[in-house]
Amino acid sequence: MTILDKIIAYKRKEVEARKKAFPISILKQSELFKRSAFSMSEALRNSKNGIIAEHKRRSPSKSVINEKVSLPEVASGYEKAGVAAMSVLTDTSFFGGSLDDLLVARDFVSTPLLRKEFIIDTYQLYEAKAYGADAVLLIAAALNNSELSEFAKVATDLGLEVLLEVHNEEELERSNIDKVSMIGVNNRNLKTFEVSTENSKRLSGLIPKRFVKVSESGISSIEAISELRNYGYQGFLVGEHFMRHNDPGKAAKQFIQHLL
Repeated sequence: MTILDKIIAYKRKEVEARKKAFPISILKQSELFKRSAFSMSEALRNSKNGIIAEHKRRSPSKSVINEKVSLPEVASGYEKAGVAAMSVLTDTSFFGGSLDDLLVARDFVSTPLLRKEFIIDTYQLYEAKAYGADAVLLIAAALNNSELSEFAKVATDLGLEVLLEVHNEEELERSNIDKVSMIGVNNRNLKTFEVSTENSKRLSGLIPKRFVKVSESGISSIEAISELRNYGYQGFLVGEHFMRHNDPGKAAKQFIQHLL
């Protein structure tokens, strides 16, 4: 059983419990449920840097990353740095995040927010909307074709954009579905957890031009982004590089200044 299998198995139990505690009828009463979402895809197209800066406390592969810095400081720092969007990890058991993190970030910034989560139920899309997300991550490796199409449609109907994550050619072949605006190539091998941006380069030419291309994982240098831009990528999810600093916002600002 891979780490993804373990996470998904746990997530199914977690979601069932949340559905009982906070039914969709309750989620729909949220003030944020009524707001018009910002477009993450447009933000990436129009951005000079394309950085999607992430708030991540820990991970299964790297253990603790940064549990000391406050989320309001991180979110505000990222926005002041001029990032195109912000990714907020909401998984608690494996990444130390929560839905409340999304709520707090929304309260402090007007930057497009991506709910980064292992979404295996449409209920989680309603959660994302109720807690202030603008976009959601759908992981092809965790969903079948029917689920991908259904979840993308529900997300779009709720006013959320979809970043569809793929790892290989087979998953990419299943990704050409309606209602998806962004394709993210994860550079991390889910079986070995090895990371290489060569994965993004290899798959770049297979991604239809109508999608905004996003490269995810293993991005920590100006050189990597400059190179990936030559392959048509407009978005670059920086998952750990900024969070390993005492001041992630300052780290993002310095990185972007050198990038531009």
